[in-house]
Amino acid sequence: MHKGGYVALQILGMVITIVFAQAAIRSLFDHTSAPLWGALDGIPGGWGGRLVVLLLLTAVGVVLAGWAHDRQKKAPR
Repeated sequence: MHKGGYVALQILGMVITIVFAQAAIRSLFDHTSAPLWGALDGIPGGWGGRLVVLLLLTAVGVVLAGWAHDRQKKAPR
């Protein structure tokens, strides 16, 4: 993959991190709201289950952005 592909993956990872971290933080303050327009309402465990999923997806975004950043630095020009 060329540098442009890694940059795109890094941007995608940052967007995933921003969206899910914001939803997780909002969920901490308002337990009754439906994060991400109710897309996670089917997750078992109620509020705690949704929060765990939001935090896991935030971590996936962080890992993806970090991995892409490292690969971009090593990619040939």
